[in-house]
Amino acid sequence: MERLTISLNNQLAKQFDAVMHKRGYFNRSEAMRDLIRDLLDTAHSEDHAEGHCIATLSYIYSHHESELASSLTAVQHDHHDLTLSTMHVHMDHDNCLEVTVLSGTIKNVKDFANHIIATRGVRHGRLHLLPIEIEQEQYSPDSVLHVHSAALA
Repeated sequence: MERLTISLNNQLAKQFDAVMHKRGYFNRSEAMRDLIRDLLDTAHSEDHAEGHCIATLSYIYSHHESELASSLTAVQHDHHDLTLSTMHVHMDHDNCLEVTVLSGTIKNVKDFANHIIATRGVRHGRLHLLPIEIEQEQYSPDSVLHVHSAALA
């Protein structure tokens, strides 16, 4: 294991420690590893738009917006190759939360998410994207070729 040393001013260190403890990290090394992984995932998705990912798209919208719910459903049906599942939650009298699980190329997933988030009446949209590798495997000469995905390390 390689050891890294960083220097932080006191204020930044205190802020980092507060967030770290709030999120349940026991030490700075664990928190830094997750920050580095997140940075690497972001860089990978920017550099490999044709690579594959699995993602969740979360967004809130008002169900009082005329035809919005059916429009969002139509977009998901139009992209059935990306949309694995959607969970719909009635938050209160006016607002709904949807969480959609997506799988596809990074570019296509981002384009889909941007389309949904930019739809009039959709608020607070957020895409959480995890790059994956797609592999085709055959376990024995008699078995069918399987497609598997694995999170990038």
